[in-house]
Amino acid sequence: MTRIKTCCMASVAEMRAAVAAGADAVGLVGAMPSGPGPISDALIAEIAAAVPPPVAAFLLTSETDAAAIADHVRRTGVPVVQIVSHIDAAQSARLASLLPHTRRVQVIHVEGGEALDLIPAYAPHVHAFLLDSGKPGAAIPTLGGTGDVHDWTISAAFVAASPHPVFLAGGLTAANVGTAIARVKPFGVDLCSGIRSDRTLDMAKLAAFVSAVRAADQLAGR
Repeated sequence: MTRIKTCCMASVAEMRAAVAAGADAVGLVGAMPSGPGPISDALIAEIAAAVPPPVAAFLLTSETDAAAIADHVRRTGVPVVQIVSHIDAAQSARLASLLPHTRRVQVIHVEGGEALDLIPAYAPHVHAFLLDSGKPGAAIPTLGGTGDVHDWTISAAFVAASPHPVFLAGGLTAANVGTAIARVKPFGVDLCSGIRSDRTLDMAKLAAFVSAVRAADQLAGR
């Protein structure tokens, strides 16, 4: 079954609504250089504490130093950390030693085929990857929440080559997620803007998205 991660949760009420609708994981966005969804660390901690098992809470951090990432995780008490920048591989290794009991997910921004070259650098130190459509090298980096679709041919090759589960993000909606699942075969799908209207969680869009994912799974015999 394809896991569904709903990102940019803005309140305990939004989180509970997303879980009730079928979310397997929720994303809590820390301070970012750009993009939608950042909330305070205090609110992240409050929402994370209310997430019911077995749903997973992800902290999205833009920190790039292992010690700073570990500190962000400890401040918020979130059990999974999603590292949204392409950090140095040495920092990824150090983070694994600082947070041995925290699940670590490395975001890979798919700007070209070179995304696959990052697998061996990070794979020894993380538990999963998430493919997104940011532009970390831009003058003002975009690290998620773009609403842009990247090249799913590259994503499919990444999934085939990865030793870890891979989430797919970037411009997913109820209209295209079935095609994305069929072509990429990700472990999970992740979205923020695709289930929002005026930056507010849109329950009709979320229900349609969940239905589309389950329909795609049924077609695939999952």
